Amino acid sequence: MRLSIVATLYQSASYITEFHQRASAAAKQLVGEDYEIVLVNDGSPDNSLDVAVQLTESDSHVVVVDLSRNFGHHKAMMTGLAHAKGERIFLIDSDLEEDPEWLIGFAEQMASEKCDVVYGVQAQRKGGFIERWSGQWFYRFFKALTGLALPENIVTARLMTRRYVDALLRHEEREVFMAGLWHITGFAQLPRTIKKHSTSETTYTFRRKMSLLVNSVTSFSNVPLIGIFYIGLSISLIAIIYIVYLAIYWMFLAKPLSGWTSVMASIWLLGGMIISFIGVVGIYLSKIFSETKQRPYTIVRQIYAKQRN
Repeated sequence: MRLSIVATLYQSASYITEFHQRASAAAKQLVGEDYEIVLVNDGSPDNSLDVAVQLTESDSHVVVVDLSRNFGHHKAMMTGLAHAKGERIFLIDSDLEEDPEWLIGFAEQMASEKCDVVYGVQAQRKGGFIERWSGQWFYRFFKALTGLALPENIVTARLMTRRYVDALLRHEEREVFMAGLWHITGFAQLPRTIKKHSTSETTYTFRRKMSLLVNSVTSFSNVPLIGIFYIGLSISLIAIIYIVYLAIYWMFLAKPLSGWTSVMASIWLLGGMIISFIGVVGIYLSKIFSETKQRPYTIVRQIYAKQRN
């Protein structure tokens, strides 16, 4: 098979039909009839699964992978890639914020520049000031803590070769951060500037964004753990210097020292730091706990596909 188009479904019922029509047209223009469209239902609460299954009955190119529950966007994408059979795989969101027609331009760039990945990059991040600002600082914070310079303002849409996807799927961690995995897999990857639309409200709440930030940093860096050591060492050195100061003050001035406020402030400061440091260590321990259990990161309930003639 020459081409696989992979997309995930979550509250996507109103977009699936148009997405299928446009993706099919782009695929036929590129490879004729030798393609498939893999749709992964990530426990969508609406009737996305029903709409997608109806497409399998009328179009043998459509394959629907129904997950047993909601596992998250990144894990659903990895599951879709694992089920894709094409020589080239086009990963894209199904909510039409990313145009299926980008496939043609991506394929032309891949052919002309001989690369393994062509990925979409926004010239300017969509959304309001807060969303753009938070996105900008996410990449800076991630780079500072991990040393990995991820491409900024990337989108889901990307065209990949078979060998790249096979290498990507060799990553078996349970806490999946796709942008990081895309980057560390290597190969020749080239950006393509696109304009992303705003057709729906984002399902990434502030809580999910914070969870993604913590997961991404702790999955790719041990800097927080090393930082705890150096902060603790610095506090110890400051404490030793302060003790020496108090001893000299007591020996030569012989005056009672008043400092109840400073003592209490120090206790609260150190107490808060200790608790936060224990929390950071706990996050890493929870990841070790998750990885050692070797649970599958997704469970497929059923695969829907019409037998081709």
